[in-house]
Amino acid sequence: MPRNQINPAENLYKLRVITNFVQIPVMVKDADGRRVDGLSPSDFTVNENGREQKLTFFTSDPYPLSVAILLDIGMPDVALQKVSQTYSALVGAFSPYDEVALYTYSSTVSQVSDFSEHPQRLQIAFNELKSVRGGSSGPPVLGGPLASGAEVNGAPAGGPIIAPVNTPPREAHVLNDAILQAALDLGKRGRDRRKVIFVISDGRELGSKASYRDVLRVLETRDIQVKAVVLDSSALPGFKQVERIHHLFLQGYSDILPRYAAATGGGQVYGELTRNAIENAYDEVTSDARNQYTLGYSPLPIAGGSACRNIEVIVHRRGLRVTAKDGYCPVPR
Repeated sequence: MPRNQINPAENLYKLRVITNFVQIPVMVKDADGRRVDGLSPSDFTVNENGREQKLTFFTSDPYPLSVAILLDIGMPDVALQKVSQTYSALVGAFSPYDEVALYTYSSTVSQVSDFSEHPQRLQIAFNELKSVRGGSSGPPVLGGPLASGAEVNGAPAGGPIIAPVNTPPREAHVLNDAILQAALDLGKRGRDRRKVIFVISDGRELGSKASYRDVLRVLETRDIQVKAVVLDSSALPGFKQVERIHHLFLQGYSDILPRYAAATGGGQVYGELTRNAIENAYDEVTSDARNQYTLGYSPLPIAGGSACRNIEVIVHRRGLRVTAKDGYCPVPR
């Protein structure tokens, strides 16, 4: 159990009272990306909707994790096979105190394994996924010689001249729906754990029933961080250029994961990685999630009741970067 460094005697006994209390996991790194330890409560200021809050809880103790891994099995097969070679490293990135569940998604969402502290169960689930193949490496062919088959003297070989009908196959990459299901399940886990959704994907969103805004509200209500490794977006022709306007026709939105990570305090999204870099990212993601500072306060009353609030965390040391969620939504009573 993490110790409150502002009120050290708090762990001697507990009297549980339902009240408004906000906890903020905070990661602090230097300019070189190294985690900064040894900070005290006086090094931080927390503003909510522009008003400074009085910290009543502070700890730098590590938290056990509740993690929902979301594996995108609809990403290009070359990317999925690269990821499949790192499954053992991903299992090894968790501590014996963490509990992990595994989900897959493409056009639908499936829970492969429930939350468990037994790494062998997670390894078995990943072993069963090694035979799963990913999607194609790009969008459907809509023009050129491959669109209508072989031709002889300008006419289709072996048949009459028929105007081709180019109907691309329907596909979906329901990233929003997958994050929503994982968030609802994580919301049922113990409050003494740090809750994380870890997405391994090519970053596309297409066809979800849930919207980004609605899913984000669920995440903010349940104090869940989103972290991600994004692979092989370059496999989509023109992807890097078109993603500047956030949308690629028939391929989906590409900016969703960075937005989730930034809003929930999940930190950077790792992308375009080799196998070794992917495995290193697993270690960094889990270590950062487990070893953040945790700040807590009881918010001052404001008009608006259950309306979502904005949060700003300031660290009073030069040259340091702070990663924290940018808001929260009170649980409806």
